[in-house]
Amino acid sequence: MRDPNNPCLFCNVKDTGSNHENELAYSSYDTYPVSKLHCLIIPKRHIKDYFDLTKEELIACNSLVRIVKDEIIKKDETVKGFNLGTNIGKVSGQSIMHCHFHLIPRRDGDVENPQGGVRSVIPNRQHYNRKI
Repeated sequence: MRDPNNPCLFCNVKDTGSNHENELAYSSYDTYPVSKLHCLIIPKRHIKDYFDLTKEELIACNSLVRIVKDEIIKKDETVKGFNLGTNIGKVSGQSIMHCHFHLIPRRDGDVENPQGGVRSVIPNRQHYNRKI
């Protein structure tokens, strides 16, 4: 099996494939999607995580997040929400050490109880009772 970090899978837009691109970032469908139309937004500069992004790169990535979100909704009217996130470091689940964002479309009934959303990365912390 090929190591996606040697050479970095995300450093070559042509190899990864792109559905949208601007000067500083590009988007690509995830090879192992969590849901249909799951996309990645990837800065072109090789940096390890969100905290290394410049302001300009963050703006470029955010611009693509919005474009891809609109495109997904046009392609699939069953999409009613999204999870947007990034893994920072191996302990958080980052496996390709090049900053990238996951834009994951969500649909009614895709999980039994969606409460907690991204909190489900630690399953016993996903569901909670509000105190107020």
